[in-house]
Amino acid sequence: MPYPDALAGRSSLPRQIYHITICTHQRQPFFANWQTGRLAVQELKRLQDERQAESLAWVLMPDHIHWLMQLSESASLTDMIRLFKGRSARIVNMSLEREGRLWQRGFNEHALREEEDIRHIARYIVANPLRAGLVNRIGDYPLWDAIWL
Repeated sequence: MPYPDALAGRSSLPRQIYHITICTHQRQPFFANWQTGRLAVQELKRLQDERQAESLAWVLMPDHIHWLMQLSESASLTDMIRLFKGRSARIVNMSLEREGRLWQRGFNEHALREEEDIRHIARYIVANPLRAGLVNRIGDYPLWDAIWL
């Protein structure tokens, strides 16, 4: 049964797989430095450790993140994204000695349908740095992961 979510028009489906996209505030390339990006990645891993969601694949680009994840049985999608954005903003801002918004308001989500090929979507996600011309081989890009490695 879906749980009503804090934002109108959204619902959280337990165990649902979502493709999440979150952009930085004004598309600023906060994560062009991979060391800064690792701080945000720590917060993805923390959510998994807290059993909020299971990360299936993700890539942190200089100005946005793509995240393929499965929501836990008890987590709210909006609350979990709010936690990620708040925690990562706090630690990244501290590291960059700045204040202000790190992420744009809101996020985009796509709840995968049963017939969609999860591995195909994961390959699309992790290939973002290749399509953006940031690297010639995905192995050269430091801010991505997938469970199928």
